[in-house]
Amino acid sequence: MFFVLNYNVRMKLSQFNFKLPPELIAKYPSKNRDESRLMIVKRKTGEIEHGIFKSIINFFDEKDVLVVNNTKVFPARLYGNKEKTGADIEVFLLRELNRELRLWDVLVDPARKIRIGNKLYFGDNDAIVAEVIDNTTSRGRTLRFLYDGNYEEFKAALFKLGEMPLPRWVRKKVESIDEDRYQTIYAKHEGAVAAPFAGLHFSRELLKKCEIKGVDIAEVTLHLGLGCFREIDVEDLSKHKMDSEQINIPEETEAMVNNAKDMGKKICAIGTTVLRTMESSYTTSGYLKSYDGWTNKFIFPPYECVVPDALVTNFHQPLSTLLMTTASFGGYHTVMNAYSVAVKEKYKFGAYGDAMLIID
Repeated sequence: MFFVLNYNVRMKLSQFNFKLPPELIAKYPSKNRDESRLMIVKRKTGEIEHGIFKSIINFFDEKDVLVVNNTKVFPARLYGNKEKTGADIEVFLLRELNRELRLWDVLVDPARKIRIGNKLYFGDNDAIVAEVIDNTTSRGRTLRFLYDGNYEEFKAALFKLGEMPLPRWVRKKVESIDEDRYQTIYAKHEGAVAAPFAGLHFSRELLKKCEIKGVDIAEVTLHLGLGCFREIDVEDLSKHKMDSEQINIPEETEAMVNNAKDMGKKICAIGTTVLRTMESSYTTSGYLKSYDGWTNKFIFPPYECVVPDALVTNFHQPLSTLLMTTASFGGYHTVMNAYSVAVKEKYKFGAYGDAMLIID
């Protein structure tokens, strides 16, 4: 494959297209978290090496910082039935809008059959009932859940009925392995409808080895929505708008990252979600700033990343915002060439796929 980038023109969607054989999309995770393949890409030279993920520790030294996303995926996919007709309905929980009123933004499939005022029933003996109160939101529908118990009982019942929101392009059937493996080992703060893929490679043993070596682990939070996976429908990428996602950069992480910068140490973003979080709040001198709020930052070439100087990320699908963000950090030519090599060498793509380390 040969890719041309002209920095005098705006980036086009079609410049991020490539042929991805379906068999290269990973259907299952590797046997052990830290034993997937790892491609090491030197962004200054374009040089490529091949290894295994747990060897990543060899690229970091004492007081280097790995920044991880501690978001936790919740069981966002529900299956129910529509009142009167009994038609099967799938509901994908996107965001809790109001805790007291039990309002949620959701996607409904099939959406065309749902109207305001319709009631939806979930679970045995209609354990939970929801009423459609709005069908004009940009994300789909708003539901009000009707439940007699207190909030904690409602949330427990709702999540008991839910299923881990495994991407459909991985496989349709969610299995017991996904309850554990479609969640990072450091997941803490519930709110994501998709896992931060790069973090899935870290095992407790690997993190312990990082600790023993003196490599610091800092945490941020970005609750992934479906926006970063949504199909882009414009050729001019500057016209694409990302959905807002909730983020948090604690003061402790600000201090750890900025101290490392002052010492000339590496700052590695574990995943594009971490990259977008850090690039959403920094000073004019390139230092990270603590922040609690929202971001809709869309990173694509020729944007130059400011805070981190290394990135761990999975191999992403063609035309995806995740690929564009990766190309922005590593350089368009370098990353697209690496993807060409990945296809040739049969690296696995997607949530359960292999990983890439981009480093100077």
